[in-house]
Amino acid sequence: MQHLPIIRPPRLRKGDVVGVISPAGPVEEAELRPGLEFLDQEGFRVQLGSHALDKQGYLAGDDSARLNDFHAMFSNPEVRAIFCTRGGYGTMRILERIQYDLVRKNPKMFIGFSDITALLLSLLTKAGLVSFHGPMVRQIKDIGDHNFSLLLDLLETPGEQTLELPGARALLPGRAEGILIGGNLCVLSHLVGTSFLPSLEGSILFLEDRGEPLYRIDRTLTHLRLAGHLERISGLIAGQFEDCGERGAIDDLLFGFAKDLSVPVLSGAPIGHGDDNITLPLGVRAELRTTGPSLRLLEPCVSSEVHQ
Repeated sequence: MQHLPIIRPPRLRKGDVVGVISPAGPVEEAELRPGLEFLDQEGFRVQLGSHALDKQGYLAGDDSARLNDFHAMFSNPEVRAIFCTRGGYGTMRILERIQYDLVRKNPKMFIGFSDITALLLSLLTKAGLVSFHGPMVRQIKDIGDHNFSLLLDLLETPGEQTLELPGARALLPGRAEGILIGGNLCVLSHLVGTSFLPSLEGSILFLEDRGEPLYRIDRTLTHLRLAGHLERISGLIAGQFEDCGERGAIDDLLFGFAKDLSVPVLSGAPIGHGDDNITLPLGVRAELRTTGPSLRLLEPCVSSEVHQ
């Protein structure tokens, strides 16, 4: 499905160094404290990026500063995983300047969601790296450490796993297999027409968003359909779409797009913005079952190898 062979980053172990960077919007130190303390209590050594607390308007510092932190974490042999502090906006501005060869030579776990979707997708497309759509450091104060514990279990455990999706509703029942790809709907759609969006053919596509009126979700999904990206997906998972309107209206909209695709469709899955944010690995083959509902990872998302 990808032009590059898929690379699974080495698994995480207690005592490892984990990097924390702000590649998108600015964040205050106090907002990060609960998440940083959680990582410390879990036995990891936290290294905060040099520019993680920078602020330049709606960005966490200028493009060069945010890019430097990104490259520094991938270059540092001691850093085993990279957590993002928050989303916001800014990652699309640095995609063209990322040294993807550096990433490929130094694979490590990269975690985030929302605006970080642009980085997750580009890392898969340009470096073949499995990355993780999951909780960010600032989010732990809002969702609690349960979701972070599930994330760490995924990062620490090689092998097949089953991810339960409690609360998700089956709009079109069934099962499907495919490569997991997705993220924030608005960000993903803005990569259409660029070289940073992977092929969605045969994928289990997952989408989420927050604070978008129903007509904008309609417009964005229509854009994806007109661009030919929904025609050959194998399954669709929609998140909770927080503050986007009534659930019934969102379900009706999704059903309208999906009914002609004849693929299984879940809505209201606990991913992305919301009270729960289950981590999903991008670039890993999985089986979607709408009864349950669940995702069974059919291959490892991390390597059993460890950094030396």
